[in-house]
Formats: sequence, C-alpha cells, structure tokens
Amino acid sequence: MKAIILVGGYGTRLRPLTLTVPKPMVEFGNQPMITHQIEALAEAGVTDIVLAVSYKAEVMENLLEEYKARFGINITCSKEEEPLGTAGPLKLAESVLKKDDSPFFVLNSDVICDYPFKDLIKFHQKHGAAGTIVATKVDEPSKYGVIVHDRDTPDLIDRFVEKPVEFVGNRINAGMYILNPSVLDLIELKPTSIEKETFPILVEQKQLYSFDLEGYWMDVGQPKDFLTGTCLFLSSLSRRKPEKMCNEKFVHQGNVLVDPSAKIHPNALIGPNVVIGPGVVIGDGARIQRSVILANSQVKDHAWVKSTIVGWNSTIGKWARTEGCTVLGDDVEIKNEIYVNGAKVLPHKSIGVNVEKESIIM
Repeated sequence: MKAIILVGGYGTRLRPLTLTVPKPMVEFGNQPMITHQIEALAEAGVTDIVLAVSYKAEVMENLLEEYKARFGINITCSKEEEPLGTAGPLKLAESVLKKDDSPFFVLNSDVICDYPFKDLIKFHQKHGAAGTIVATKVDEPSKYGVIVHDRDTPDLIDRFVEKPVEFVGNRINAGMYILNPSVLDLIELKPTSIEKETFPILVEQKQLYSFDLEGYWMDVGQPKDFLTGTCLFLSSLSRRKPEKMCNEKFVHQGNVLVDPSAKIHPNALIGPNVVIGPGVVIGDGARIQRSVILANSQVKDHAWVKSTIVGWNSTIGKWARTEGCTVLGDDVEIKNEIYVNGAKVLPHKSIGVNVEKESIIM
C-alpha cells in the first residue's frame, strides 16, 4: 500500500506559527501534525509515503530519516516547482503511486480524526470501483460542497452540489481518499483540482463511492479550528488511551495532555482541553483553559490563558490575560498585567499595551 500526503503551500491561515515552521510540522497534541497521519498509515500497512511539498521542503526532508526509522516505511519528498493544486501532485508522484497495482491513499495534511484506514481499505476493495472519498456529516451543509448519492446503489456518488440552498444531504468531503492507480491516467501534470476536475469524471463513469467517517473530524488549518480540533482530539484520546492523559492535582477539570518535561506549579489550575508542550513552565496560580502551550514557553504567576495558542519560546507575564483565539508566534513576550484579546502576534515581538480587539501585531 502507498499514500500521498498533500502538504501544500505557505500555511497562511495558521500564521504566525507557520512563519517559523511549515504547517505539517506545527505540533498538534504534542507531536508534529503530520506525524498523526504517518503513524496511522503505517499501522494500516502502508509501506511507501510521498509528501507533496512546495514550501520549506528542506525542513520537511530533515524529518524523513527519523520517520523512516521510527515507522519502518519509505518516505520521499516530491517537490513542486509551481503549485499543482490537489491533483497535479499525484501525477508528479506517479512513479511511486503506480509502482504496483495496489490502491493508494490521498490525504490533506491538516485533517485530524480517528483515521479509519483499515476499514476504508476493506470498503474500497468490496465495492471494486476506482475511488472512494471519506465523507463526514455536518450540521450546516450549506457552507460546503455536499455529496449526493445514487438512489439505487448505496454509497455510489451521483453528484456534488456546491453550497446548496435547499437540503440535498449532509455529507461532505473529509479530505481523505483511496484511489486505484488507474485514476492517475485521468490527471495531467499541471495545476489541477482533484475535486473539480478528476472526481466529476469518476462520478460520470460511476466509479466513485463515499465512506462514512465515524467519530470526530476537523480541518485544523486555521487557529479557531486548531483549538476546536484540539478539544475533539483530547476527548478521543481520553477514550482510546486514557493512560496518556494527565491526572495531577493541578488538572482542575477536563482533558489535559502534558509533556513529562514541563514544570507546573502545584497551585496552577489547568483545564479543560489544554495541551502543554515540552520544557514549558507554568507559574503559581496560573489558570489555563482551552489552549495550547508550545515548547519552552512560560506562563507566569496568576496569568489567565484562555482560547490561546502560545508559540514556542514565548512568555506570558504575571497577572496577564489572553483570550479570544489569540495566537502568539515564536519568541513573543506579553508583559505583566497586559490584556490581549484575539491578537495574532508575529515572532519576536513584545506587547506592553492592552490589545482589546482582534488585530495583527507586526
């Protein structure tokens, strides 16, 4: 089995974090985002993975040897000289994806869920068509492109309806597919959309099915969804692997994941839905809710941190308060007693005045 992960471009929606590292390397649940996918693919029997990259490819390549040894699989980078959309990268990696007759997975790198790859393989092989899209159910389908099924054949896709005004279904594309190598013959090596150009051909040929995803799903490519996805991930992790969750006395409530190297004052109150990375220091009386504190950052005494992503090597001062989906880049300092609401702060900045409205601090 093979897989290609569409690592994509500049990660502009997740700035300022992606000004420091490529989006797939931003830690989600205390490991690089892409690691969750590679680990799940390896467990499903995938032996060859292609990372389709165009931005900071050399940084991604530095991880490859570690992943090869850790998961026992072949990982290669396929670098785009120009952005090729969501289908072009498949054609560029054709030599790997067509190395044998087995189907291959296609994943968007910022999708987080309980990856059902083993069940997906069985489903794909059972219906025998060329492609399968993983579908997830949503409450407001009018915001998305909706999958509509054939009336006579269960799970066979009849058409897609973009942002429907009237209800036609509640299943949307979850950004994960399994395709037969023959699909590559439909793709040219140029900027191409698999959703808008390749899938409609397969639908017309009655060769595209959908597979319902059970459990949670989130595209974590922007800060508010990154935080929501963290909550969903922690809830899932607490059910699947409760031994990984922190239960120290500073955990006030809810699901909390703490790296063993972090130092947290016993009088701090953490939770619900908090991830604390390696080398982090949390002070006396600090209060943290629904936030991610990345490596080597400090939250000083009596600070209040809510709905915030604290970038690497950053400091939140004593009695300071952050909330409203605030994101601090690398090496940011929030001075003592400062209030920050909804700011996106670029790396290496120091904030000494209150920021009361959503803004970008350059």
